[in-house]
Amino acid sequence: MTEIIAARRTAKLDGDFVVFLIGMRVNAPLKVWKWAPVASAMPRMLVELAKHPDLGLLHARTFFGFPNIFVLQYWRSFQHLHRYATDASLAHLPAWRAFNKAIGSNGDVGIWHETYLVKDGQHESVYNNMPLWGLAQAGESVPAEASRKSAKGRLRPSDGADHPADVEA
Repeated sequence: MTEIIAARRTAKLDGDFVVFLIGMRVNAPLKVWKWAPVASAMPRMLVELAKHPDLGLLHARTFFGFPNIFVLQYWRSFQHLHRYATDASLAHLPAWRAFNKAIGSNGDVGIWHETYLVKDGQHESVYNNMPLWGLAQAGESVPAEASRKSAKGRLRPSDGADHPADVEA
């Protein structure tokens, strides 16, 4: 079982980073020969990225909810993400080309992605009674105390004393 951290924590990640969401939707469930290659491509890419941290992936988590599958990814920079996506010697570009050749825009399998460029200090998070999750796995999990106690404090315009849910003991 995953270890639950019974404390308020927040994520610390210095510098700019990228949040990248990528997914697929099975539109023709009976056409397994169409969607199975698409579904199996992402795990291969994630294995490749895990073996080569210098490619820039900080963390990824896959979510399944048929007919949708998506992966939440954190990248060190857009340059790392783009370089990975377009390098013919790595797994993504051949898979992208195979998708365009086999499926293109025929409607059988949907694909999508969203890219968010996050500037240093322009993010905040809180986790309580959770295992390591999301940005705290991509960066570092630290106590949500002092200036990191409130959302404003985590975004740095406050000292954290404005936390509205403090409970008197």
